[in-house]
Amino acid sequence: MAGAVTGYTAGSETGEPWAAGRESFLNIPQFANRTLQTFVEDCVALTEPQAVHVCDGSPAEYSALVKGMLNDGTLSPLNGETFPNCYLHRSDARDVARVEHATFICSRTAADAGPTNNWWAPDEAKVKLQELLRGSMRGRTLYVVPYLLGPERSPFSRVGVEITDSAYVAASMRLMTHMGDVAMEALGTDGVFVSGLHARGDLDPANRYICHFPDERSIISYGSNYGGNALLGKKCFALRIATVMARDEGWMAEHMLILELRNPRGESMYIAAAFPSASGKTNLAMLAVPEALAAAGWEVRTVGDDIAWMHIGDDGRLWAVNPEAGFFGVAPGTGAATNANAIATIGHDTIFTNVAVTDDGLPWWEGCGWESGEYLTDWTGARRRVADGGAPFAHPNSRFTVSASQCPSLSAQWQAPGGVPISAIIFGGRRDTTVPLVLQSFDWQHGVFLGATMGSRTTAAATGKTNVLRRDPMAMLPFCGYDMGDYFAHWLAMGEKLGDNAPKIFQVNWFRRDADGDYLWPGYGENIRPLIWMHDRIHGVGYANDTPAGSIPTLAGMHMEGLAGVSPERAFTAMRVDRAEWRREADAIETHFEQFSERLPPALREELAELRERLAL
Repeated sequence: MAGAVTGYTAGSETGEPWAAGRESFLNIPQFANRTLQTFVEDCVALTEPQAVHVCDGSPAEYSALVKGMLNDGTLSPLNGETFPNCYLHRSDARDVARVEHATFICSRTAADAGPTNNWWAPDEAKVKLQELLRGSMRGRTLYVVPYLLGPERSPFSRVGVEITDSAYVAASMRLMTHMGDVAMEALGTDGVFVSGLHARGDLDPANRYICHFPDERSIISYGSNYGGNALLGKKCFALRIATVMARDEGWMAEHMLILELRNPRGESMYIAAAFPSASGKTNLAMLAVPEALAAAGWEVRTVGDDIAWMHIGDDGRLWAVNPEAGFFGVAPGTGAATNANAIATIGHDTIFTNVAVTDDGLPWWEGCGWESGEYLTDWTGARRRVADGGAPFAHPNSRFTVSASQCPSLSAQWQAPGGVPISAIIFGGRRDTTVPLVLQSFDWQHGVFLGATMGSRTTAAATGKTNVLRRDPMAMLPFCGYDMGDYFAHWLAMGEKLGDNAPKIFQVNWFRRDADGDYLWPGYGENIRPLIWMHDRIHGVGYANDTPAGSIPTLAGMHMEGLAGVSPERAFTAMRVDRAEWRREADAIETHFEQFSERLPPALREELAELRERLAL
């Protein structure tokens, strides 16, 4: 059992025990869970910290962590009157985003990892990691961070334990998860957990590895202190490891927000939506309804902004929980006009990372909506005159980390132990052309095809070139922990199990442009209009026209009343399916499918053939 859970048992297949010298460390806390005891002892022996601290998740502990980071310069205080209990963290300039090239799936075989993941043989990875980790925490405190993903007392929740030498990570995990005693209680004396070992190292990009061992349910991260690489409960556990768990156990771990759409009759419908990082997920999850529609009784509430774990319930429907307890949102572009609920959420008790700071101590980023003053201290710490322009003052991937409990649009069901029933699934991305504002799939299989072929322009959420179109199936390209062809097959199998209870599947594109390069759709709060059309379609009253790509709304079906600045002609262009563009899309999809070879489900090749047939009519 220990080997299956931790991956660090003495006498591993590498022939070099992880726990060598364990007996020299006598001040290790004692745990009732023997697997946890072994894991902690092994990590202490390997990394040789100066001290060990087991996190309890209390407010006093968080305050002590913050105080320590203020003393050593890891955090800087912000204006305590305007942003009480808010702090700035500046990361190393070489460590500002997820590093997909240094992220590895260490499954038994390369075929299990699939063509979209970087594979590293588990034994080879452990030899290299052991070399880097040995003595890596000398002079530092080792934090044992137990955390619970999912609501308390939920049968769908899981326990993780991250060991880290970063107080920033420990404090952030308290904001992002149910951390400390609540997780230890859920673990008990014989419970299993996903283990994670994180060491900052010297932050040298040449020695940066984020490794996942899906067969052992374990994670090792070295050389980064950035959120997605270091907060191991987020993308590493809640997606990459959880996708393998979900495949093996018959559920779904998805890169999806969850929102509650309430109609004028007070009835709630729940929607899960997949968007690539930094593509408006949080804005949609916290959507502020335009005044006219709010007055009519429409309302949007937030269940989760990033990840959904979905299970088939006893009633045969798909039920989702948000495994996280906080938001790790992109700051640039977030303002009162674009996401008023997010601005209200981050007004206190928030850690900001790599934003700029005004001379009077306010966090600042492009699009925040408040005055910068004549000078700003940019994300690197340089004080610059605003009028001089130049590089962005806040890093394009600057972030805020905050507890979800502070969100004014939070749904009353956001921590429901049984989750919420999902009626619709949305796939979205950044496309300048081709994909219409909104369309509905013909059925579940066609919806899986839409998700498997979705593309989006890249953003600063990951290192590499930005504004480049790439295929990002189900917004899971960087996050699926196994072969993506098998992942598509799992989606199809879930649809068969759900049968008539399967959620309806839609595709959206808020970012389509006209010939002059301007956006055709205003987006933000107005995105509720496509949501209302989805609501109507699910209830059998929405008007639509069939196209080769799917069903699109009529103008009457889109509830265009009260929408200023969007003429019927402009709305029609936003929703148009151009056959020539879609023929090119079909060719690109065929190239995309080639990488999955025999693991691509035949049903998806059939869908491509049927698309070509519809385009030829």
